[in-house]
Amino acid sequence: MQRFFYVFGFLVVSFPVWSQSPFVPLNADYYHLIDRLEIRQGHWADGFHSSVKPYNRQSIIQLTDSLLSKPGRPFSDTDYFNFNYLRDDSWEWTRPSTDSLTRDPFTKHLLPPPAPGDSKKPLSGKIPFLRSFYRKKADFYSLQTPDFDLHVNPVVYFGIGGEQAPGQESTTDEALRYPFVNTRGLEVRGTIGKKLGFYTFFADNQAIYPYYITKDYAPIYRPEVGGGFAPGEGFTKLYRQNGADFLTARGYFTLNILKIINLQFGHDRNFFGNGFRSLLLSDNSAPYLFLKLTTQLGRKIQYTNLFTELQNTQESVLPNMLIPQKFAAMHHISINISPKINVGVFEAEVFSRDRLDINYLNPIIFYRFVESYRGSADNAMIGIDFKANFLTQFLVYSQFLLDEFRLSELMSGKGNWTNKFAFQLGAKYIDAFNVPNLDIQTELNLARPYTYSHFNTTFSSAGQGNYAHYSQPMAHPLGANFVEGLGIVRYQQKKWSGNGIFGIMMYGADIPGRNYGGNILLDYYSNVRNEGNFIGQGRKTIVTYADLRASYMIRHNIFLEGRLLYRFKDSEYQPDSYTDKLASFALRWNLPYRNWVF
Repeated sequence: MQRFFYVFGFLVVSFPVWSQSPFVPLNADYYHLIDRLEIRQGHWADGFHSSVKPYNRQSIIQLTDSLLSKPGRPFSDTDYFNFNYLRDDSWEWTRPSTDSLTRDPFTKHLLPPPAPGDSKKPLSGKIPFLRSFYRKKADFYSLQTPDFDLHVNPVVYFGIGGEQAPGQESTTDEALRYPFVNTRGLEVRGTIGKKLGFYTFFADNQAIYPYYITKDYAPIYRPEVGGGFAPGEGFTKLYRQNGADFLTARGYFTLNILKIINLQFGHDRNFFGNGFRSLLLSDNSAPYLFLKLTTQLGRKIQYTNLFTELQNTQESVLPNMLIPQKFAAMHHISINISPKINVGVFEAEVFSRDRLDINYLNPIIFYRFVESYRGSADNAMIGIDFKANFLTQFLVYSQFLLDEFRLSELMSGKGNWTNKFAFQLGAKYIDAFNVPNLDIQTELNLARPYTYSHFNTTFSSAGQGNYAHYSQPMAHPLGANFVEGLGIVRYQQKKWSGNGIFGIMMYGADIPGRNYGGNILLDYYSNVRNEGNFIGQGRKTIVTYADLRASYMIRHNIFLEGRLLYRFKDSEYQPDSYTDKLASFALRWNLPYRNWVF
């Protein structure tokens, strides 16, 4: 790992830097607004490639500028509301003449900015203590000088619900449970000299999750350290009998080491794809240490290198001992074939060493060659993604990941376990049926048994090469051996928004002591058979769900939300079948909404 920091230090100190902003944290609701803008303008954004997330704030403002200069079909009142919301949220990157856009309600044109004399700042230049806060509507506290930019915001989430779920004795008995989430924290971002961007987030959390998470998801993906479990989080302690007490922390800095090369280093999540899910790399697992290099070659090509250190928590460790580590090296090239068609190529290598293998730090080499050159048997995966934007209302997208492939076995049609792949196909339709701000999304995801898994050895830590971090999958939360179809309906009326997720999942659950290929943490050499494998093998399980949410934004990034969930699990093993019904209410302040759709 020491050599990693030598290389990293060389990159940082050897080059001049150019203007660079922090990134907007991954947030499905927020990013949908940005995706709408890109679809609406009918061609890809100039400042970023939307298949690679997160996006930086400066590029988001550039996208709003581009669309406002050439609006095409008329904007709705809610569109103008969203323009103001996005621009207020990254106000430091707006031009003063267009900061906080307003619109005449009769002519529906943008109004001119306020005159300099309209400023609320006292003529004396002294600002009373209380007026030091919320001088900009997006920030609790902000400071901007020619050399320094700072934004500080509290983070609060408190939600509580009532849940009707199976009781302790049997699935036929029902009990009323009260799941809740309590989060308090702080978010800080800024830039130094418009050259170095930084971001940090810290929160303390206590939670009791819905029944289906504690019943189905936690027993499979609970790490061996800590005692508790929280989806998408790392080290957790047990809270009460079945809850979790944990800290959340993310932080990084970012700068452009060359005009076309951005460097980002820290702890956070990344996402490759355009769907609700990603089969290449998603935000399902806990944040991890990473170094990311993003090279922008004009508007057509974006090349991303991602080097990560992951934690292997499948084995118990003694107190005060380090959790075993493993590493993943990935690269993704995104090419705009035309203003409306984009193709990407992805490659990843997961490997376990007692230190970083610097052979994988080469950013422009085929990792499969390095694996063979080193004589290793690391976990190599390749993938492609595709998307097309048309008629300023539609986006179709797809992903295909290949974990292992043997042509002769595929041609034989015998269902060999080594033909491991995952596939996604989806579409987005904005302003559906000419109803402003009604958006529809459909998506199909599937993965064959044993995809993303790897083998264990007697001389290395268990799970050395599986595609997991802190015992949770880094792609789809179901792991493998599943088919999923989902539909998402979104509607917004300024501060009001509604979101419905409807879906059906079919997967094969393991019979105790037998590996049917769904749990990616298991050794794939423990497979039940070499041939005759198919999606859904094992205990066939079908889950149908409807997840409805209504939100009202009280003021910038402060939301009141209500949620209704109905989830029915039908298993071939009847004791595992049950119905889960949940109603909840929450206050959310400067924190993304997390969709727990498993």
